[in-house]
Amino acid sequence: MRPHERAVDDRTALPPVVDRATFDAGVGQLRSREKAHSREGDAIAAQRRRLPMVEVDAGLTVTGPDGPTTLLDAFEGRKQLLAYYFMWHAGHPAADQCQGCTWCTTQVAELAYLHSRDITFAVFAQGPYAESRGYHDFMGWTMPWYSALDSIDGLLAGRNFNQMYLISYVRQGDRVFETYWTTMRGVEVMDNSCHLMDLTVYGRQEPYEDSPAGWPKQWATEDPVLPKTIDGRPIAQWSRIEAGRDDDLSASRAGTN
Repeated sequence: MRPHERAVDDRTALPPVVDRATFDAGVGQLRSREKAHSREGDAIAAQRRRLPMVEVDAGLTVTGPDGPTTLLDAFEGRKQLLAYYFMWHAGHPAADQCQGCTWCTTQVAELAYLHSRDITFAVFAQGPYAESRGYHDFMGWTMPWYSALDSIDGLLAGRNFNQMYLISYVRQGDRVFETYWTTMRGVEVMDNSCHLMDLTVYGRQEPYEDSPAGWPKQWATEDPVLPKTIDGRPIAQWSRIEAGRDDDLSASRAGTN
């Protein structure tokens, strides 16, 4: 166990022990609710596909590795674009950057499946390109990365600045339309770790969960809203530090503005 990982005490409460038949009956009872949940998710997705859309200025500028470019160019020639709006604390070191955005973004690794459906995934940082790209490189992320700072008001269209958003776009020729957006826990669709935790007996170990008495809630100790740090850093940063990566986000390291 590394110092920045946490173990659950061996004396922590556990469910009652029963025979296999009783256990399987309990799983079966739960399975009917899980299937209903899946069917409802399918129905919600079907309604989402039928939403109207709103046009967005395709010429709004985002900054990438080659300098300013347009929202339309961020599609990389594909029909659809999913843009994750990464919160950014300008001038702050890597350890102080958004833990929730780091948590979600780290889990978006293989893009080929999205590309096969004509979807580009990109991150739109809500801060300067140089600093945020330095963070991208420190974390070892490979998805397209832009700064949306210069056009953030037009892109968010009255939505609160500096929150995490996942926004879906589609284009028709040179025109761009927004088809859906979500924020806060809605961005958990990027997050396979929490969904895997939900399959375990102790769940996410976070304060809002409805768990039996005695279940661990140790992730209430550092941040009651987004408990995704440990020892003062977003959790995913520790493996990068152990690998010897430089977390200096200065413009001189990133090499551009």
